[in-house]
Parts: sequence; C-alpha cells; structure tokens
Amino acid sequence: MKDKAADLAIVSNKTFEASTAVNLHHYDISSALQTSLEFNELISIFCNKIQNTIPHNGVEYINEEFDLEFKRGVMARHSCSYALKVEEQQLGELKLTRSNRFSRDELKMLESLLCCLIYPLRNATLFQQALKMAFTDPLTKTNNRTAFNDCLLREIKRAERNSQHLSLIFVDVDHFKHINDDYGHGCGDLALSSLAGWLKDSVRGSDAVFRYGGEEFVILLSDTDIDGAMVIGERIRADIESHTLAYGMDVLNLTASLGVASLKGSDSPESLIKRADAAMYQAKQHGRNRIEVGY
Repeated sequence: MKDKAADLAIVSNKTFEASTAVNLHHYDISSALQTSLEFNELISIFCNKIQNTIPHNGVEYINEEFDLEFKRGVMARHSCSYALKVEEQQLGELKLTRSNRFSRDELKMLESLLCCLIYPLRNATLFQQALKMAFTDPLTKTNNRTAFNDCLLREIKRAERNSQHLSLIFVDVDHFKHINDDYGHGCGDLALSSLAGWLKDSVRGSDAVFRYGGEEFVILLSDTDIDGAMVIGERIRADIESHTLAYGMDVLNLTASLGVASLKGSDSPESLIKRADAAMYQAKQHGRNRIEVGY
C-alpha cells in the first residue's frame, strides 16, 4: 500500500531561527549555493550536497510564478514535500522521493538544511523578476523588442543547427492613428492591450508574441514553414476582426494587416525581419485587413 506523503511544511526565516546553527558547520552548502542564480542549478547543488546525509532517488521542484517544473532521478514511493517561502514570498515547492520512508531524524535534518536554500532561491527570484521586467512590455504584457532580438537570433541558430523551419508574422493595427485621434490615447492603449491578449489566445503554446513598437507586433513561429505560418496568420487576422472593443459608450471593430516570411538559407536576422515587415506594408497597400507573404 502506498504511503501518504509527509505533510507539507512551510519554510520561512522564522521557522529556522533557532536551528540555523545545527550541524551546518559540516556542510559547505551555503557557499556552493552562492555560485548560481538559476533555479534548476540551485536545486541540483542543494540535492547533491545533502545526498549522503539524506539519501533520495528523485527530486521535483515546481515554481508556478516562472512556469518552471524541474525533475531529476526516479520518483519513488515515499516522499517529503516543502512549500518554500521567506517573508511571505513564495519560492516554489520541493519534493524528495525514495523507496523507503524518511525517518524523523532525516526530516528534522532536512528542515534544518533548507534554511541554506531559501535565501539563494529568493535571490534567484529577484533576479528572474528583474529580467522578466526588462524583457516585458508594461502595457501589453508581451515580450518587448529587446527580447525579440535575443530570441530571434537564438531561434535562427537552432533552426539552422537542426535543419528546421522558422517563420515570422508581423501584425500592424489598421488605422491606429485614427483611434488615438478620435477616441484618445486611453482608447489606443486599451486597443493595444486587448489585441495583445487576442494574439496570445490565437497562437500555439510554442509560439512567442512580441511588441515590436507602436501598434506593431511580431510573432515568432518555431519549426513552422511558410504554409503553416499562413494558416496561423489567417486565423489571427480573422480572430482580430471577430472581436468587438467597447470603450465608454463607443464600440470599435479592429482589423490588422499581416506580413509573413520564412527563414531562407541566406537570411540574416535583419533580412528576415525586412521581408516580413515589407509584406505587412504590402498588405496595407492592398486594402488592409489581409495577409501577404514576403518572398
């Protein structure tokens, strides 16, 4: 019969105030954990350091704030789980498993040693939050242009290395200047934030949406050829057209012009962007609310 996992424990600085000195001189955990600001590395370092004292077969770490799930080893029958936090800041949940029960002494020792982990995890959280803010557009909550430039270069290298397709879709709101002029910038901001949400809902989980600038967005489609990008682009165009935006007593219907391009062997990041952007402007010249391909 499978045993129930140990009760969830909350780790905080107050919880361990009286136990921070217990046996910690036998371990170099704290100094080892100062070498990284990556969650996965911190968990790996910690578990490696405690393996001899608290043997375990499997590790699972979940951090919902950063959509992170890290697993290592084999998840076994018996487990102990800890929801980690410090000063009310959530730091994720750590679970250790093995084939035999954890003893009371082992759990007590583990709970003492966890105080070495929570502050490095807090530092990693602050660092990742700062990175997230630096690469996020505050209005639309999409990735910003800096994030796009980094991601595009990385995805081009990956596509070339794995002989995969890569496509871009440029999306530009039609007559956006008229929205700002006729209804004010508050309405323009609402239109952009709403459209960003529609874009996120229309694309696949593997696709990434970026605000490129002004009323222009770009969608990065990994492992997608031109035909697949056109299908996705048409779905996005139709989805935008189908929505109605209410602003005060006014009702607006937005449309967008889209340009699509796929990576070619001779492409640089700049040339790929240029073809997709040119196709988008061609869509505007041909009547708006349509999609064109940049060859």
